[in-house]
Amino acid sequence: MTPTRPRYGLGAPVLLALLFLTAGCADPSSDPRAAGPASASPSDSAQAKGFCPPPEDTLASPSPCISYGWDQRVAENHAYREAQPITAEQRQEAQPRATALAAALQELSAKGTTLDGLRTAAAQALGLEARQIEVQGDFLVPLHDMLVGGGEGRVCVNGTVGISGRASAEVVGRTVEGTCLPGLGGH
Repeated sequence: MTPTRPRYGLGAPVLLALLFLTAGCADPSSDPRAAGPASASPSDSAQAKGFCPPPEDTLASPSPCISYGWDQRVAENHAYREAQPITAEQRQEAQPRATALAAALQELSAKGTTLDGLRTAAAQALGLEARQIEVQGDFLVPLHDMLVGGGEGRVCVNGTVGISGRASAEVVGRTVEGTCLPGLGGH
């Protein structure tokens, strides 16, 4: 007589797979997303449902709604451009570099320069390497309507050359985005 082995066939692995797949399923009624409006708590109904339309909109607004002014939206959208705070000591310590940057930019504004020349002059004034200098604006002769900045840590020195060719510089905190010059943004 030969020994008999139990026959499972494909039924056992399929059954085990089904058991495994369904073991983690939860009761759908315990999902808060499945709850309809009838099961919403009173505090849920008191929450705002959307933004209030602008005052000039004549359509009915959802009640209650979140009042949200356009100026506030723009301010929040441009928050990445804001400078981080720096101490008075940090500002005072960097002021000689701001004076040096303003002098370098004033000298270059009349005669013009290349982008590399501008970065080199700004780097020397700030005690940095040319690759650490940020530049925005036109490189025409004469230089005008441009920004130059650089710094270390949270402290930056940003200089400008206005349309009139007058140069100035100031000590500021690095932007929230991590740059010395505010981002251009745009839509």
